[in-house]
Amino acid sequence: MLSASHIAELRAAVGEDGLITGRSQLQTYECDGLTNFRALPGAVVLPRSAAEVQAVVRVCARHKIPFVSRGAGTGLSGGALPAEGGVVISLARMNRILEVDIANRYVIVEPGVINAHVTQRVAPDGYFYAPDPSSQSVCTIGGNVAENSGGAHCLKYGFTVTHTLALDVVLPNGDLVTLGSRALDAPGYDLTGVFVGSEGTLGVATRITLRIVKQPEVVQTLLAAFHSPQAAGQTVSDIIAAGMLPSALEIMDTLSIEAAEAAVHAHYPMCGGLLLVELDGPSTEVEILMHEVRAISQKNGATEIRLAQSDEERMLVWKGRKAAFAAMGRISPNYIVQDGVIPRTALPRVLAEIAGMAADVNLRVANVFHAGDGNLHPLVLYDRAIEGQEEIALDLSYRILHLCVDNGGSITGEHGVGKEKQEALGYMFAEPDLATMQLVRCAFDPENIANPDKIFPRPRLCADRPGPYRPHPLETAGVAEIF
Repeated sequence: MLSASHIAELRAAVGEDGLITGRSQLQTYECDGLTNFRALPGAVVLPRSAAEVQAVVRVCARHKIPFVSRGAGTGLSGGALPAEGGVVISLARMNRILEVDIANRYVIVEPGVINAHVTQRVAPDGYFYAPDPSSQSVCTIGGNVAENSGGAHCLKYGFTVTHTLALDVVLPNGDLVTLGSRALDAPGYDLTGVFVGSEGTLGVATRITLRIVKQPEVVQTLLAAFHSPQAAGQTVSDIIAAGMLPSALEIMDTLSIEAAEAAVHAHYPMCGGLLLVELDGPSTEVEILMHEVRAISQKNGATEIRLAQSDEERMLVWKGRKAAFAAMGRISPNYIVQDGVIPRTALPRVLAEIAGMAADVNLRVANVFHAGDGNLHPLVLYDRAIEGQEEIALDLSYRILHLCVDNGGSITGEHGVGKEKQEALGYMFAEPDLATMQLVRCAFDPENIANPDKIFPRPRLCADRPGPYRPHPLETAGVAEIF
């Protein structure tokens, strides 16, 4: 629990209007988009500058108070779950676009800037910011950096780490450092790459330099309807095998189509598997490649092929796809959003296995995913009012993650590990791998106060002095130290 003196120091750091301590207001911050886990913080601070973030973190470091930085709270793995009784650093007020340099193709923003606002700012100059998670109209750049967020167009353009050039970071001891530079290939260790995707465990980003991309000459979006997601998945593999690199390859199954149609009315064809293919680039190239995509789709049994005829129609197609997660509430009282990765070639087989696993426990699984890079988003549908069904759904969701690993994939593509997937990380990595990751964490945060008790599957403490990592006694009782 925070003492009265701790609260006074936090108030001095951010001012009376930047401090929240009332219980009813604190409940707003007790979870992120994953509502299964909840914890009440002792205080929430809303700094307006890097200097105020520093002041808050120094208070936490001085008293060894755990803190969690938070953007819009749209994360889906419990990454922004507060430490019980600790401090939440909300970056919502740090929402300015600080600099736009079109000539050198970068933008400098504060962490609270909304993802979509970056593209809106540079679009009149013919540029855009490529990472586009489904929540891009509300999620913030700081959160995207923490989770290394992707989106539908990450297949061609890459994830957040590809577009992050430099970061100003407040370390867990309160020091302010700069990682990376505006240069595309800065010398030295890639500490920017280490920080992006670290889920708030290495510090707080207060200033972010982003790479922007020139808008393509032409963008075309095609919808191909198939009898099954497996046929759509095979088409994805065939498109990539043909040497094409679409800007996006997305698949939706019958359940996700039904939900999206109810919510957005995107005029999708009702089918077993809907494939969305987007190509961009020079007009002649796009026209030739789209002809090849049509031929591959027809070879795999497409029952309908439709090309968006206008920008408005294309945007409606993507509005339906991006609404799919939230729309699941229209067809199920409760659902679990999962996130895993498999090789593209394994798509038909794994989708069939997921369907079998769901049938075995009498549950439904909706599938909507970034098929181009094998990033699955199975949504396990259930009814909490039916006794025991939530536990069955959770078990199924974790077994799906294990299935991804067993097929040469990963437990997460873009949602992060957070609180939800800690044990699954232990399924994916051996103890020496986890211990090496912990060494990195301890180099940044030896007191374990920055978003503690996240990512790793068991409690871990840093060494009391510089040197080899020492596992926590509860972690590997009876097991020799690895280093």
